[in-house]
Amino acid sequence: MVTLFVFYIHTIAAVYAFTDQYQEEGVGAGTLAVAFMAIIFSVGWSISTFVLKYLMTEKGFGIYLNRDAISLALLTIGEGVFYYFYVKGSVKKKTISL
Repeated sequence: MVTLFVFYIHTIAAVYAFTDQYQEEGVGAGTLAVAFMAIIFSVGWSISTFVLKYLMTEKGFGIYLNRDAISLALLTIGEGVFYYFYVKGSVKKKTISL
């Protein structure tokens, strides 16, 4: 259940990133934004799974909070922080250039 929710959040974020960049710069920029998110997701998931492999067993805390679900939740929190500062930095650049 946690895994489905995390993938749903990422799907909504990818659609938002594509449409936001598509409206400002075109299809190429929208596709590039989704590709960037896919790379961050795949690398981040690998790193969080690698770290949690040494911290907990495969069963984790139960049927819904196994190691994969916790690694995805950890990834989502990390991505949230990363994208917050990434978007915050791009908003500052836009306001300065005006």
